[in-house]
Amino acid sequence: MSQISLQVPEVHCDHCKTSIEGAVSKVPGVEKVDVTIADATVTIDHDDTASIASIKQAIEEQGYAVFG
Repeated sequence: MSQISLQVPEVHCDHCKTSIEGAVSKVPGVEKVDVTIADATVTIDHDDTASIASIKQAIEEQGYAVFG
C-alpha cells in the first residue's frame, strides 16, 4: 500500500470534497481517499494497480487543477 498527497487549490467546500472523493474512489486500486478542505489536499491510499496519472485524471475530470 502506498500513499500520495496532491494539492488541489480549488477545493473550498463540501461539494468539492464529495465530488473528488467520489471520482477518485472509482479508480481501480484506490483504497481510501481523504480531501482536506483547509489544506486543499487530497490524500490517497492505493495499491500498485492505481497509477498517479489515472488519479490525477479523475480529479481533473471533475474540473479541478492538480499539483503534486
